[in-house]
Amino acid sequence: MNAPPPSQRTILVVEDDDRLASLIRFCLVREGFQVRYAADGEQALQEFNLVQPPDLVVMDVMMPYRNGYELLAELRQRPAWDHVPVIMLTGRSREEDVVQGLDLGANDYLIKPFRPSELLARIRKLLRPAPGTER
Repeated sequence: MNAPPPSQRTILVVEDDDRLASLIRFCLVREGFQVRYAADGEQALQEFNLVQPPDLVVMDVMMPYRNGYELLAELRQRPAWDHVPVIMLTGRSREEDVVQGLDLGANDYLIKPFRPSELLARIRKLLRPAPGTER
């Protein structure tokens, strides 16, 4: 089965820095993705509760109300969301931080500052169909 085109793929961006969130949304929309946005941990929880899961989540760690690690643990407890790829995008660069994110179920961990082209490449990689599932 072929992967849907980007225009049919939705990405949830969870980021409390408005300028950075705008840059990420601009890059994703320019690539043809549909973008949903949560500015903090509470808004992210509302997305988890009210909305169909996206195709991928890009999530900061340090945010008001709930941090990204707490949100990731919550997301992985929800059957409808447990398969959704998550990229942690954060300034937390210590080895323990990276290991914690990956152990909680993040599929990738990208440290700020980052290159938008690298984020897009990682997104495309995670949204590619698994080998053997293509027709």
